[in-house]
Amino acid sequence: MTITADTVKQLRERTGAGMMECKKALVETSGDLDAAAELMRKQGLAKADKKATRVAAEGTVVVERAADSKAAALVEINCETDFVARGDDFRGFAQAVAARVLAARPANLEALLATRLDGGESIDERRRALIAKIGENISVRRFAVVTSSGQVAAYVHGTRIGALVALEGGDAALAHDVAMHVAASNPRYNTMADVPADVVAKEREILTEQAQGEGKPADIVTKMVEGRLRKSLGEITLTGQAFVKDPDQSVEKLLKSAKASVTAFERFEVGAGIEKKQEDFAAEVMAQAGLTGKH
Repeated sequence: MTITADTVKQLRERTGAGMMECKKALVETSGDLDAAAELMRKQGLAKADKKATRVAAEGTVVVERAADSKAAALVEINCETDFVARGDDFRGFAQAVAARVLAARPANLEALLATRLDGGESIDERRRALIAKIGENISVRRFAVVTSSGQVAAYVHGTRIGALVALEGGDAALAHDVAMHVAASNPRYNTMADVPADVVAKEREILTEQAQGEGKPADIVTKMVEGRLRKSLGEITLTGQAFVKDPDQSVEKLLKSAKASVTAFERFEVGAGIEKKQEDFAAEVMAQAGLTGKH
């Protein structure tokens, strides 16, 4: 049976797979284009399942903003290498996911993966097909949607750090500056009032032990602890931090001067919290060559 170049070309356009893979699938299905495409889809899913346990700690963060600037989506998509993260296929997939997050507002990651893209397939189906094509594990790790009756600003540093800020009052320039600050300074909470009581209690306990070790009277220790606690909490809250573009004033003062307030923010950094496998490439090469490293 002869498989024509035109049939191979059609299958490549449908699947995005390599020429030899397409030709092999056509041979196995006696030239039936639909059957070959289905076979390759199943094979691709199998490949994706095999790669699912591999650590994907590289990738990109992508932002999609609403036309009226009152909402924006932030998404982190991971892969195994920076090389793949820079590729058009991977980045196109990430942008498509962000667009669907903003449009569909899924309740959780499971709902997002089931969301349909323009081509009719689900995000998870597109993800697994991309794994088969690229050869690396790819995961949709997390997403967030921020809305505001005022405006939502976004700031992306390169492709690895992204931030969204919902601002009431102020203007677009201020919103952009605060989003840039969030990306740079990574606050954990918005204001001191937002810090959970258990976090405050633990920090007070640590600071109290430190102050008592300095041999000061009890009343002095109390004052020292409260002062240090305010400083410590200020460092992890957005409003308490020194503004990155003008360290002489806090973000709180910056916002007050513009009669503005931040109602929500999100910040993603690629791979944050993912335990990466430490590779010893020299040892790996030596092991493959049957060497022990001893002389």
